[in-house]
Amino acid sequence: MKIYVDADACPKVIKESLYKAITRLKVKLILVADQYLRIPQSEYISAIQVPSGIDAADEKIVELVEAGDLVITADIPLADLVVSKEAFAINPRGELYTEQNIKERLAIRDMMAEMRSSGLEFGGPPAFSQKDKEIFTNQLDRFLTKVLAGKNPT
Repeated sequence: MKIYVDADACPKVIKESLYKAITRLKVKLILVADQYLRIPQSEYISAIQVPSGIDAADEKIVELVEAGDLVITADIPLADLVVSKEAFAINPRGELYTEQNIKERLAIRDMMAEMRSSGLEFGGPPAFSQKDKEIFTNQLDRFLTKVLAGKNPT
């Protein structure tokens, strides 16, 4: 199993949580972004820089991800593509996307985008908080514990 990170918009505190978990559990972590990333020296952590462009990092992740891998992303269409390849996705706020819930999340996202395009204002998500980091870290730990024990993570 490998963990891929849609790193362009991933909060720094989430990346730091991932670095700690990866070092402890010795799982491969690959950050993908359209900009240079500073990453810790580790045989388990690497970065891929893709050319600038809309969805370039997403396309690279979809190209590389395999069944059973995990992707960290807030991008619901990317999560949908990942799940369709029998992989998993967790957003930086700790929500695990699976075959059971991704289509619903995608439909809600599309409905909200349609409403915004028709002129309705909703505001953005709340600021990322310490509580969000804790929820993410707990979800990641539960997921990895199950996977490393050979159990289904859902």
